[in-house]
Amino acid sequence: MANAPVSYGAFEQTVGVLPNVPTADAVLDAIAAAGYEGTELGPYGYFGTGDELRNALARHVLQLAGAFVELDFTSGRLAELEATLDVIEPYGAQPILSDNGPRDGDVDLDGVARAVELARSRGFEPAFHHHMGTRVQTVAEIERLLEGTDVALLLDTGHLTAAGGDPVRALHDWGNRIRHVHLKDVSLEVIRRAADWDEAWRNGAFCALGTGDVDLHGFFDGLGRYDGWLVVEQDWFPRPGDDPAEHIEAQQRNRQWLREHAGL
Repeated sequence: MANAPVSYGAFEQTVGVLPNVPTADAVLDAIAAAGYEGTELGPYGYFGTGDELRNALARHVLQLAGAFVELDFTSGRLAELEATLDVIEPYGAQPILSDNGPRDGDVDLDGVARAVELARSRGFEPAFHHHMGTRVQTVAEIERLLEGTDVALLLDTGHLTAAGGDPVRALHDWGNRIRHVHLKDVSLEVIRRAADWDEAWRNGAFCALGTGDVDLHGFFDGLGRYDGWLVVEQDWFPRPGDDPAEHIEAQQRNRQWLREHAGL
């Protein structure tokens, strides 16, 4: 079981921008104290690189589960992926590829294949994160990706539900391609009330485990022999006046929910 900095409001759009984003040490303290065994990397450099990253993980007795990398697959530029692979190489963490959008056409499958080939040449097996607001969002778009490439899939229960999909059905249909899991719950009511996805996300569409519309019990029943990382994410976009302590406590509750409802 792992958690991720985005659950605490720390991601590419907030770190170094907003004043109430917790420090890297505070996030690692919170993840470890809640009983998670690992973390995802978060924004490049947030936890440090090299010795700084190694010491931070060791100090909190945490493993590195994965590293999210958004790419424009049509550009051919893979420098950000290269840099991320350099950082995670000592840890065996999984590179998580995602399209950087916007939703104005199909994702470039040849570009995805080039990114996968680069990662494999470095000894990594990447997974692709379908994501709201990108060119790989819907069930049809995910299936096009899986049919047109051999990349493994990161299954995100919240993003798939938000896009109209069914995570339980996804385990049946795509189970042999799933190599990483993001556990999220999502409120479809928040999405319905919002003008667009960005507004829904900022308004807290991703809610505490067990309080939204994802069939998490059915999902756990269907996981079968999956033995990879389960990464809890409850994306939080800090707004003025938001208290990070509330979100630190939320991740403790998520961890307890998993113990009580999934035996994890």
